[in-house]
Amino acid sequence: MSESLDITREERVTIFTINRPEKMNAIDKDLARRIQDGFAEFDECEDQRVAILTGAGEKAFTAGADLEDFPELWRCMPGMGITTTKPVICAIDGHCIGGGIVLAALCDLCVATRRSKFLYPEGKVGMTGGLIASLAARLPHKVAMEIMLLGRAVSAERAYEMGLVNEVVEPGQHLNAARAMAAEMAAMAPLVLQTLKQTVVSEMLTPAPAERMGRTMRDLDRVESSEDRQEGLAAFREKRQAEFSGR
Repeated sequence: MSESLDITREERVTIFTINRPEKMNAIDKDLARRIQDGFAEFDECEDQRVAILTGAGEKAFTAGADLEDFPELWRCMPGMGITTTKPVICAIDGHCIGGGIVLAALCDLCVATRRSKFLYPEGKVGMTGGLIASLAARLPHKVAMEIMLLGRAVSAERAYEMGLVNEVVEPGQHLNAARAMAAEMAAMAPLVLQTLKQTVVSEMLTPAPAERMGRTMRDLDRVESSEDRQEGLAAFREKRQAEFSGR
């Protein structure tokens, strides 16, 4: 647990709660890394089978990237910095803005309350990271373009019609609904669910260019932070043969 991210375990389910309600749960550099690291630990834990990603407070699930401390958003995106093949459920209450919509789309399932609003305003502020194009591989073309190009607020009911949301519930009930979904999946054969998810993500969905870039950044980051890199640099300085470990 940290100030900006709460991680709790309920039997076989791990709940990640973005905890910056004073900032509408906007994701800064530190939080993006914490989410990435938390999911890596979740993925390695054999008794944890399903994850839920939600936000603290009633105002927002997340406002996306914190513009005052712009993060590497790929770090906290499923299929990029988050590499788990276990099911991930997004539980939304309040506003879901910018990169938050990408998060919701890249999760496997999504629950939202009736008061939730989805907004992608980047055309109005003159900037984009391009990850939003991933919607076009997950939603029908025209509805994906409706979110991206018009920049209008989309209600939870409309998001359900679009296929962005699986279930719409009363305010405050999003986490309970997500828990119910998670409990169902946690009781199933984990290898089957993981295989089905991996097949869909790897073989059925066409990644957007920014999504492919995020995966490349993930792979390069793994090398950059590796023990082998440190060993290689040390061996070069010390004029000796490097002894690599593959870590």
